Amino acid sequence: MKRSFTALLAGLAFTVVAQAKEVTLLNVSYDPTRELYQQINAAFVADWKVKTGDTLTIKQSHGGSSKQARSIIDGLDADVATLGIASDIDALHNNGDLLPAEWQSRLPSDSTPYTSTIVLLVRKGNPKGIKDWADLIKPGIAVITPNPKTSAGARWNFLAAWAYALKANANDEGRAREFIAKLYKNVPVLDSGARGATLTFAQRGVGDVLISWESEAYLAQKEFGADKFDIVAPSLSILAQPPVAVIDKNVKKHGTENIAEAYLRFLYTPQAQEIIAGNHYRPLDPAVAARHAKDFPKIELVTIQQFGGWKVAQPKFFGDEGVFDQIYKAPNP
Repeated sequence: MKRSFTALLAGLAFTVVAQAKEVTLLNVSYDPTRELYQQINAAFVADWKVKTGDTLTIKQSHGGSSKQARSIIDGLDADVATLGIASDIDALHNNGDLLPAEWQSRLPSDSTPYTSTIVLLVRKGNPKGIKDWADLIKPGIAVITPNPKTSAGARWNFLAAWAYALKANANDEGRAREFIAKLYKNVPVLDSGARGATLTFAQRGVGDVLISWESEAYLAQKEFGADKFDIVAPSLSILAQPPVAVIDKNVKKHGTENIAEAYLRFLYTPQAQEIIAGNHYRPLDPAVAARHAKDFPKIELVTIQQFGGWKVAQPKFFGDEGVFDQIYKAPNP
């Protein structure tokens, strides 16, 4: 006997429901992206539900970028890493072969779905008259920045200041080193990550100026009050490029390869790019960038390539006995 049309539909619906899955992803990220990924995750979970019927849960982990990379190496079961610098994801290949050496070629723009830069956050009215990097080495200026050994943001901060010092001193590295040593002499505490540094400055009231991700500076104004802080765009900064990657070894174990890749590719969609821009990260999508152009001041930006890329900059400046160790351990001038 032929099945009724209603019964057939019911059978198909049962098949769809039976095939739907509950899936969990873990995104291990750096300090300032908590709010960004809360919004990205909600959008992607809804999109994935419509496309597949699967119920997806995305868990987040945040901390200093290099500390997060070390946690993954030590066994934190990340499906994806969305870290602050490429060298921290390189470390996942170099220590345990968790993903291929050519991971950066697998997604557009060297696996960097958005960019940022480094700005200066000061107390409202700018009572210390801080206008550029040169003001940060003046006596009596307390500068808040995190530790470059554990924080990606801190490394971008360091290189932005170094680039300014080079330009101001006819590319004399000796004088740039002296400039950076004076800057760190004015740093009363090194937090392990960018969010910790923001809380030290904005919540605890320590310091005259915070060297900050642009997105984090705007978030501080939003969270603690625009009437409490001003953002100073320096004359020169750096193009910060936080990359993303699927952790191959873990997703194969979890059976989440396709979902993890779809999640990262979603970051490049117009929908996600609007969320990115709304969180004061600089979007890659030209149409989205054009709509938000007024939100991002034009600053002269150097790139990591001008330092030889992270494979050169990481050991030179931040490796054991690198420039930072030499400056920070040496007696201050």
